[in-house]
This record gives sequence, structure tokens and C-alpha cells, in this order.
Amino acid sequence: METHPSFFRRLADLETQGNLRTISEDTVAYKVDFSSNDYLGLNADATLYADFMNDFERHQYPFSASSSRLLLKNSQVHQGLEALIAASYKAESCLLFNSGYQCNLGVLSALTSKNDLILADKFVHASCIDGAQLSKATLMRYKHLDYEHLEQLLQRYRNDYEQVFILTESVFSMDGDTADLHQLVALKNKYDSLLYVDEAHAVGVRGATGLGCAEEFDLIDEVDFIVGACGKALASVGGFVVCKAVFKSLLINHARSFIYSTALPPVNVAWTHFIFERLPDFKEQRLKLDTLSREFSRLLAVEPQSHIVPYHIGGNTAAVQLASTLQKQGFNVLPIRSPTVPKNTARLRFSLCANHSLTNLIAISKQLRTYENDLVT
Repeated sequence: METHPSFFRRLADLETQGNLRTISEDTVAYKVDFSSNDYLGLNADATLYADFMNDFERHQYPFSASSSRLLLKNSQVHQGLEALIAASYKAESCLLFNSGYQCNLGVLSALTSKNDLILADKFVHASCIDGAQLSKATLMRYKHLDYEHLEQLLQRYRNDYEQVFILTESVFSMDGDTADLHQLVALKNKYDSLLYVDEAHAVGVRGATGLGCAEEFDLIDEVDFIVGACGKALASVGGFVVCKAVFKSLLINHARSFIYSTALPPVNVAWTHFIFERLPDFKEQRLKLDTLSREFSRLLAVEPQSHIVPYHIGGNTAAVQLASTLQKQGFNVLPIRSPTVPKNTARLRFSLCANHSLTNLIAISKQLRTYENDLVT
């Protein structure tokens, strides 16, 4: 059977829009990688790796779980990590998922009903929106970081629904700006709602012991659902939700992305446990990352917000071209284009890591100034 022309047209349309994505086969060893989410530099820490391998030799963790959690005969390593995370947050329970994406997908679709309302920040992760759309709940979006708009929606609709879930990221992945958790907690309490905070880009990085913005602002007890990702600052794989025990029980019974997925390999779970219990020890990395983030923001003349620093360009094609130029010079930075971000707001996103150097940040800021001067002339 011949492939229908409509499939080729769809790809051609994406290319015309400057939006065609491909999986890179580039084997260039970049001088500096600004596309990694290894924010603390743990993935490149040979000492940590050696210490874990010594532990691995003693325990011989399997490389595959070979079944879902509900069928897994021995899930002690999974339960041990959940217990560690719950205890760290002083929470009732924690549930592991295979990724942050599957976590948001599973939690939001499983815990909401047709009688519920989800109020989501306009810029939350795609996985949050996908989870909300899979649910039977009504989904409404409030303007990004606009809590007056959020309150207007709460005033108008709160009494029409059984439960209202307020959904936000803490550190937003596209612009690195941060939610005002104090305002969100106040609104949650005022309107008897549930607060759901995706801390994917904050876990490991923010807070005195690396538990995220909820810890940094002393609001852990006020957040009903704290979602973390293990594949970023924790240098591992998987995701988790910290919540009350009743919610965990509901998820085990209703979250399809949990029920029908083969469990994470025990060796990966053991590595996450190894890293998580050491999170309080990574203060030096967190301090260095904060210092680099502030300095790089100063170099780009933007307000310092977090370790994710956007450089706004506008059009998709221009963003792709500038990224390509920088990559040829040894700086791996990727363009973020619409529809991931609103039209005409394409940008380069610099994900800073604790093992970056100020020298390299100064070098790339000079390249960006050259780009700006060329536009003027």
C-alpha cells in the first residue's frame, strides 16, 4: 500500500513553519552543553559513580523489573525509595512512576472526575495538560503567573464543582520563572481547593536540602501534591508524587500509567535512592549553580530567576539558525519553538549546571552580543 500524500504534506508544513523536529545524530563533542538537565553535575561525578558501584557489587540489583509494580514479587527497592522520599518531605506517602510525564498523566487523570475543575497555569508542562485532558474534569487555563485571573476563575466557578485542583510548576521549564507559592497557598485555602505543584525543575536545586521550592518557602505541608522528576538534577530516571496515603491508594487502583507499565529497573531505583539520600550534601553544587545563574543573567541583561535562562529571539527560523551557529562554535544550546511556546516567542533556552564555568558563560554571552550587533547593522 502506498503512503498517502497527506503524511508527506504534514511534514512539509512543519518544515515550512521552521518546526520540523528530528533526532540528532550529531557526534560532535561540544565544548559546553547547555541543553542538559543535569543541573547539579551529578551525572558526570566519577566519585559518586564509583561509590555506587561498590554498593552495586554487594547487592547485584537486577537490570529489569520484568513486570508492573502490581505483579512484582519483590519491590523492596521501590518501596524503600518511596519511604525515603516520603520521610524527607515528612509526608504520608510517595508513589514512583516511570517518568515525570507518566506521573502527571497518571495522577491528574486518575484523581479527578467529571464533577471537578482543573485550573492550570497557561505555561504548565505538556504532560500536565495531557493528564488534565485525559481526565473527565473540566480544564481551564489562567494567564501565566496571573493570580488575579486565577482568583476571578475561583470566584466564578468554585461552587459549581466538587473539587478544584490548582495546577502549577514551581520553576517553569520554558522561561525559568517561578510561581508565587505563597499566593497559591492563600488562594487554595481561601477557596477550599487542592494545590498541585510540579517541581520537576526544582527538585535537587532549590531548598535547603534540595527538596524544591515548597521546601525553600516552608510550604511543604500546604501543598497537596508535590511532583518530582528523577531524570533532571537527580541524574537518574523516573518521577514521583508526594501526597496523602488515600491519594496513593487511589492512584495504585486507577492511574493507568502506573498500573499498566513495567516497573522501573531496580538498578535505576537503587541509584535514585543513593542520590536522594545524599541531596542534603550537595549544598556546594546548589550554591555554585545559583551564583552562575545570577552572573549569566547579568551578562545577558535579564532579571535573574533560576538556573533556566531564556534568550528570546522571536521567529522559529531565526532561533534554529542561531542555535546552529552556536553549535558549530562548540556550544550545544537548542531552540525552543512554537507550538511549545507561543508563536513569535521562540528562544534559546540555557540550562545551567553546577559544573559549567564562568569563562564559558562569558564566551557565549559575547557570541550573543555579536548576534545582536549583526541584527542592528
